Amino acid sequence: MSKYFSRKPGELKAYVPGEQPRNVQQLIKLNTNESPLPPAPEVIDAVAAAAQKANLYCDPTMFKLREDLASIYGYTPDHFTLGNGSDELLSFAFLAFCNKEIGVAYADITYGFYSVLSRLYATDTKIIPLDAQYCINPYDYSALGRTIFIANPNAPTGIALTRAQIEGVLQANPDNVVVIDQAYVDFGAECAIPLVKKYDNLLVINTFSKSRSFAGGRVGFAVAQPELIANLETIRNSINPYNVNSLSQAAAHAILQHNDYYMQNCSVIAQNRAYLTKQLDALGFTTLPSMTNFVFTRHPAISGEQLYLQLKQRAILVRYFDSPRLRDFCRITIGTREQVDALLDAIRSIL
Repeated sequence: MSKYFSRKPGELKAYVPGEQPRNVQQLIKLNTNESPLPPAPEVIDAVAAAAQKANLYCDPTMFKLREDLASIYGYTPDHFTLGNGSDELLSFAFLAFCNKEIGVAYADITYGFYSVLSRLYATDTKIIPLDAQYCINPYDYSALGRTIFIANPNAPTGIALTRAQIEGVLQANPDNVVVIDQAYVDFGAECAIPLVKKYDNLLVINTFSKSRSFAGGRVGFAVAQPELIANLETIRNSINPYNVNSLSQAAAHAILQHNDYYMQNCSVIAQNRAYLTKQLDALGFTTLPSMTNFVFTRHPAISGEQLYLQLKQRAILVRYFDSPRLRDFCRITIGTREQVDALLDAIRSIL
C-alpha cells in the first residue's frame, strides 16, 4: 500500500472473485457460475465484424440494445440502460440512491459486492440476517426507510423469492428504491421486470454473464421507470459514457437476436441441476433448493473446506466460503452432463 493512498487502513474491503486459474484447459471449472455452453456462432461473427471498426468510438446511447431489450420485455427504450456488467450498474445504483442520509439494507448472506460498495461509498448500512433455512424473509424488509438490495435468486444460497413476495417489499417501502438483482433469474425463478409497470420505486438489474453465456463480455442491463433510468444515466454519463464497448455492444445485439437459443440453454442447465441435486441427495448431501445455475450443498461427513480441497486435487474447482454460517457448504456451478458426472465420480471417490 503506498503512502499516497487516501483511504484509511481497513476502510475498504475488496471483493474476492472466484479462482481464475491460467491452466483452465486442464480443469473442470465449476466455481464461478459461468455457462458451460458457448455463445451462438452469430455472436462470434458479430464481434469479428465490430472489430473492423474498433478505431471508432462505440455508441454512448446504446440505442440499438435498448430497442432490443424493449422488444423482448415489452417496454420502451427509455426504460433501459446498460453497464459494463451488472456490477457497474449496482455501483451506479449506490451512487444514485444511497448516501449517508439515505442508507442501504441487504442480507447478511448475499452477493458480496454489496458490502464492497457500501464501504466504498461510506453508506449507512443495515444488515438483515437470513432465517434458519437460509431464506430472505420479506417481512424483515418492511418500512426500512432505506434503499434495499435483494439478490433474487440469492447467492450463494440459490433460493428465490416469488414475484408476489417482491411486490410485498415494494408496497412496504413506497418512498425508497428497491433494487432486485436477478443475475440468475432465467434458470427458473419469477422475473420481477413485469412489476416495473406498477412501481416507480423498482429497479431490476440483469446480466448477460450467466444465462446468455457472455461473462467475459461484461454487459449488464437495468430496467425501471424512465425517471429512475434517467438518474442512472446521470451517474453513467458523469463517470464513463462509453462504458459498453463496441465489440460487446455488437455481441449483445446478436445475443438478443438469438434469445431463444439461450433460453433453451437455460432449460438444459436446469435439467442438469435437477440431476445433480438428485445424485447428491442419494450420497447423503443436503442441498438448498436452487433456482440458479449452481447448487449450495453440504455433507455431514466432510467439511466444505475439505471437499473443496480434495476436489481441487482432482482438478475440479468449486467455491468455498470461509464464514461461520457457510463453511459447511460448497457452491457448485452446474456444468455439462459430462462435467456433472465427472464431479459425482470424484465425490464418490472422496467419500
